[in-house]
Amino acid sequence: MRSVRRLLREPLGVFGLALVLLVIFGAIFADLLTSWDPTRINPRDRFLGPSTDHLLGTDQLGRDLFARVLHGGRIALYVALVSTAISLAIGIVLGLIAGYGPRWLDNLLILLFDAMKSFPTVMLALALVTITGPSLTAVIVVVILVNVPGYARIVRTQTIAIKTSEFVTAAQSMGASTTRILRVHIMPNVIGPLVILASMDIPVVIAIEAGMSFLGLGVRPPTPSWGSILNDGFGQIRETPWIAIAGGLPIIITTLGFTFLGETLRDVFDPRLKGR
Repeated sequence: MRSVRRLLREPLGVFGLALVLLVIFGAIFADLLTSWDPTRINPRDRFLGPSTDHLLGTDQLGRDLFARVLHGGRIALYVALVSTAISLAIGIVLGLIAGYGPRWLDNLLILLFDAMKSFPTVMLALALVTITGPSLTAVIVVVILVNVPGYARIVRTQTIAIKTSEFVTAAQSMGASTTRILRVHIMPNVIGPLVILASMDIPVVIAIEAGMSFLGLGVRPPTPSWGSILNDGFGQIRETPWIAIAGGLPIIITTLGFTFLGETLRDVFDPRLKGR
């Protein structure tokens, strides 16, 4: 409760939290907030501007953009939360093994992390989509491959610093197994900063999903996605700018919300970093 009160005293933290809750609320209650089907094609309503019937207008196929933005939020949050959770789990396991294991295993894993990190995200996405085809699973796999090395390196560094601590040495002298030492004594001390880092990485993941969908490498039409909406409006941005605005605005809102919230959480849990 004390941390929550400190968070609520920070204006940027409250603002970020409000934006995040707004995005989550829109995604969860999308069916209640609009009666339009996000995939329904209505040629008579093509390129309609924002109005009381269509709050954000319609696209080139007559689909309601407000409905597509809300349902696209479900895709964005699903990809962000699932891929980030899996990346965290894999990164923690590999980082603990690298930091606590023998030197040769540490060097091998570091080489693996560097190799994974060296691939540009777009090239990695193109290679994976060429093999499997565009899909939501391909987006999640790309995000996992991109994020795991960073999380694993952070856990490895902290594990190396903690494994020589007195409480770890005491546990070793009492005959505690390696698994217990990692699970009980080391992991709780390294997972906290990762959660804050993950909250700040969520907008990056959403941007990757939107970028892949914009390039036609993400979710398949007619599934709504912020990136595909942005792509639909890119060709007619001079004549119908509301389509591109409808695709770009939620990405901006989500990025600002999670960034402000993550920065505030970092300041709350580690005041030494405040102002840097």
